[in-house]
Amino acid sequence: MTAPAPTTQRLRRERVPAVLVLEDGRTFRGQAYGATGETFGEAVFNTGMSGYQETLTDPSYHRQVVVMTAPQIGNTGWNDEDDESKQIWVAGYVVRDPARVPSNWRSRRSLDEELANQGIVGISGIDTRALTRHLRERGAMRCGIFSGGAVADDAALLARVQQSPEMKGADLCAEVATTEPYVVPAIGEKRFTVAALDLGIKAMTPQRMAERGIEVHVLPADATVEDVYAVNPDGVFFSNGPGDPATADHQVEVAKGVLGRGTPFFGICFGNQILGRALGFGTYKLKYGHRGINQPVQDRTTGKVEVTAHNHGFAVNAPLDKVSDTPFGRVEVSHVCLNDDVVEGLQALDVPAFSVQYHPEAAAGPHDAAYLFDRFVKLMEGQRA
Repeated sequence: MTAPAPTTQRLRRERVPAVLVLEDGRTFRGQAYGATGETFGEAVFNTGMSGYQETLTDPSYHRQVVVMTAPQIGNTGWNDEDDESKQIWVAGYVVRDPARVPSNWRSRRSLDEELANQGIVGISGIDTRALTRHLRERGAMRCGIFSGGAVADDAALLARVQQSPEMKGADLCAEVATTEPYVVPAIGEKRFTVAALDLGIKAMTPQRMAERGIEVHVLPADATVEDVYAVNPDGVFFSNGPGDPATADHQVEVAKGVLGRGTPFFGICFGNQILGRALGFGTYKLKYGHRGINQPVQDRTTGKVEVTAHNHGFAVNAPLDKVSDTPFGRVEVSHVCLNDDVVEGLQALDVPAFSVQYHPEAAAGPHDAAYLFDRFVKLMEGQRA
């Protein structure tokens, strides 16, 4: 059967000129993809070859312009089942060779159409390999995408990019979190209750807990210790989220309150960084971060190497070669990235708490790390016993 021809609207949008301007002055020219206009954010690259719908709807990407290293994006279109939140959160989207016509039985519209529907400004047809190499060498940096009537003199565009806010020092989790508590019920018999602080939580995370008989009470990012314990939790979970963990003073104090009461604690991504700060470690910004679904991490408690999904530009500064003494007892680094020795997990030895920097919910990504939810269950079982 012959594939349908691209629509006139699609062809017209492909001809709209667009330009991407980095804060160091490097410029890439292509065509508009998604909405036309202008947008600003931190330019970062994602190495995943699939899972773009989950990536785009991950709140951790708030205020970032995501560059896809895989050359062909959009082949499976956009469906109504795989969103990880209520909307697309990226500030902008950069692809090399977008699919002209999507092909998947669940597809309801093209990626291009969904980006346009949600007002996400993107660019296509540029050398994303050259852009990725530039970001690896120079580091993640601010950028702007300009298309249609927003295109102007390069010097003027560069000045606007350099005036845009930086990611370091950005306090963003409250901008993406729920404003009202809600409950994700346990699937089957209810075994535990967990209070989950939403710092940018993905929908699959409480789903993975619900599959294990956990009733998840999702709370706003500004929830207090009193709010957490009002649901009588068997465990406390801190989610992923955007921004600089150095700004999360309120959440750090809540984490300290949980540690002080000895309630089982599990954190991922931003939650890992908050646990690190609560234990007395510092955090720092990575040169270009880890973003993709193919990052090798070793679980040092078992020696097993896992292929994992990442999305983080900050990391915990904790020693790899020793057990650290903290205000809450001894702590060790439980997971480490094999590419660059970045801390990817913490394990408290004297209180029931652990965390990982990556995304075990596997949306999108491999399922190698799903056991971490089982580890959380065992922690709660042990505490109850």
